[in-house]
Amino acid sequence: MERITTIAALRDRVAAARAAGATIGFVPTMGALHDGHLALVRLAATLSEVVVVSVFVNPSQFDRPDDLAAYPRDLDGDETALASLGLRVPVVVFAPSVEEMYPRAPLTTVSVATLGEHLCGASRPGHFEGVATVVTKLLSIVAPDLAVFGRKDRQQLQVVRRLVADLELPVEIVAGPTQREDDGLARSSRNRRLDAEDRIAAAALSRALRASVLAAERARDEGREVLPREVRAAAAAVLADVPLVVDYVEVVDAATMQPTSAPVSETTPAVVAVAGEVGGVRLIDNVELGDPEDEARLLSATS
Repeated sequence: MERITTIAALRDRVAAARAAGATIGFVPTMGALHDGHLALVRLAATLSEVVVVSVFVNPSQFDRPDDLAAYPRDLDGDETALASLGLRVPVVVFAPSVEEMYPRAPLTTVSVATLGEHLCGASRPGHFEGVATVVTKLLSIVAPDLAVFGRKDRQQLQVVRRLVADLELPVEIVAGPTQREDDGLARSSRNRRLDAEDRIAAAALSRALRASVLAAERARDEGREVLPREVRAAAAAVLADVPLVVDYVEVVDAATMQPTSAPVSETTPAVVAVAGEVGGVRLIDNVELGDPEDEARLLSATS
């Protein structure tokens, strides 16, 4: 386990690994690592010979100062969790300071039009510009062969996929499945801020997604089209009487993340996305209808 805190030192380490013929995997995180993050690191380790894990709480993607201040930070704990994986490939922890990443007020930012304007983008102005900018910067610094992102942050995943394609960045983007708690709640660093009562309410998000999957299954079994309005209604009904402030319940095109009314199938998949706030903690979740594996993973975790 190595900890590197400067851009120059990280570039030297990656250059040395590449000169030795190693492929470089990258997992960007904001720390407070949980089993979801660790699953992404394990996936990266199966695909590469050196794994870089960044731990950086990026201030430019927070729209609320209180949310940024409350975000959990535990670098020593993160390194302990990574060491516990017992990986057979070297793991480099890149933990720069804000001053290292932003030594001057940046005049250059990256934004991905349309993809970042709906869902979380509508509720958190500037969020995805902050995400796209820091991801572009990290990919430039690390120069990995592949980078692993979780499907739980599906809109972020699509933003990253598009910026990599549009900017012709030489990196493969790998999507890791959403990891869930025993009650189905998607694993998130924010979960540790929930008390027992809030945790019960938060689990309604995954139950809502389960309802949408079951509604889609019923339609298929009955030989009917899977209609976005029908699966959305099933999800919304679960959240109607839960002590949770719902931000959105949407069905969007899996590629564009824009609202869709097209019947859902394996050739025209759609993402059911939910977001809500409980106990002052904002949580998100999603499932891709038309993706049998994603549907099955959700049903298995919420049964």
